[in-house]
Formats: sequence, structure tokens, C-alpha cells
Amino acid sequence: MHDTSKLFSARNCTCVFGHGKHRVTALNDLTFDIAEHEIVSLVGGSGCGKSVLAKVMLNLLKPTSGFFLYKGTAITDQRNHWREVQPVFQDPFSCFNQFFTIRSQLKSAFGIMKVKPSTGEIEERVDRALRAVNIVPSEIEGKYPFELSGGQMQRMLLARIFALRPKVLIADEPTSMVDACVRANILDYLMKLKKELGMTIVFITHDIGLAYYVSDRILVMHNGGIVEQGAPDDVALRPKNEHTVRLLEDIPDINREWLEKK
Repeated sequence: MHDTSKLFSARNCTCVFGHGKHRVTALNDLTFDIAEHEIVSLVGGSGCGKSVLAKVMLNLLKPTSGFFLYKGTAITDQRNHWREVQPVFQDPFSCFNQFFTIRSQLKSAFGIMKVKPSTGEIEERVDRALRAVNIVPSEIEGKYPFELSGGQMQRMLLARIFALRPKVLIADEPTSMVDACVRANILDYLMKLKKELGMTIVFITHDIGLAYYVSDRILVMHNGGIVEQGAPDDVALRPKNEHTVRLLEDIPDINREWLEKK
């Protein structure tokens, strides 16, 4: 019997690509759980496996060995899984079709639902979602993705999440392409999603300082494995692994001083 109290459960989860001398182990024997309503950050440098793990969580990749469960069972129905688990990626422009208006694409996202809301309810939910990310609906009326900035497009991705109201958000480097002011706003929207929708959020980042700010728990990844995990204070202020220490050394001095005062 598997534990259905956990939203995600990984046991000895391994993903291998290629064969022979071209064999690459992207995920190496991962074992962890994520509970409902948590904000968990996967932190690590480029190539550590965190984005591969995000694809496993979205059922875009299957483990080579071990198992990965959602609510205690294997993921078999992709469409049903995506009704409950939705992503926000680092490049918002790749997530929208440049030949259709933003609003039409936000409305078409409701097609994934088992019972599609009425036309009027869809319009209302899209308007409400846009206002939740501080966009006046009339400001994007008739506009296409290429007419918006990177920060505005990230907000469009988050508006889609507010509109669809999934149980889980997988946020893969959602602040990496925007400036500091927009980054702070996006983090605030993530907190708003958790508060208003009771959402579970998996936040994927190379920045352990951001992870400390948003997380209930941090998992540090290196070479496809989890080398350290725990509460933000334990991981950031009392690191036990050398790779965690290196990530902390990359935090600018002003932020490190703030951490040390916590």
C-alpha cells in the first residue's frame, strides 16, 4: 500500500538517457515526498536534474527505474493529471501561440477541464484572473504575445493558473528572465496563489536566496541527486553539504547579511 497522504512520492526514482559512453543519469535514486499545500523549492546549478524532475512531475518523462506517484498512484491519465498539475516555465513566449490573441488562449485553456464552464463564466474567470496579477483586462484586449514584455507574459502564465485553479503549480525558473522589480512581483503572486487557492507549489530555481524567501522546505540537488533537504533555516543557515555551501556563496553580500540576521 502506498501513502495517499502525500501529493508526490518518489522512491529510488532514476532517469537515464542514452546508452554506453553516451549514457547520462539525469536523476539518480531520488526518494522524497511533497505534502499538500507545501511550497517546496528544488535548488541547484545548471544540469543538476531539477528541470528533468519537473518533467517527471508533469508526466512528460517516465522514470527509468524506481517509481514516482501522484496521490499514491502511478500517473496513467495525462489529461486528468494536467487538470490538477500545471506548469509555469521560464520562457513565457514559448508557452503561447504568437498567432492568437492572449485572451483567446486564456479562454481556450478551459478546454482541458472535464466539465467546461459556460462562456459567461469563462469570461468572468479570465477577467478575475487578469486582475489578480494586476492587469486591467481591457489593456490586453486584442493583443498578441509579441506585443507584451517578458514580465507581462509571465503574468499571463500566472493569470492562466489563477483561472484554471489547479491543485499543484510547477514553477520552473519563473523569475529568471525578468528584472528585480518584476521578480519580486512574481514571487508575491506565487504567495497569493497559495493563500487564495490553497495550492501546492514546487518552485525550481538556481537561487537559494529566492528559495529561502518562498519555501516551506528546500531540496538541494546536485548531479541528479538530493544532497540536502530541510526547513529553509536549517538548509540556508546551517548547511551540511558542500554543494549547499557553494550555492550560498553565490548569494550577493547584501542578501547573505540579511540571511545571517534571520
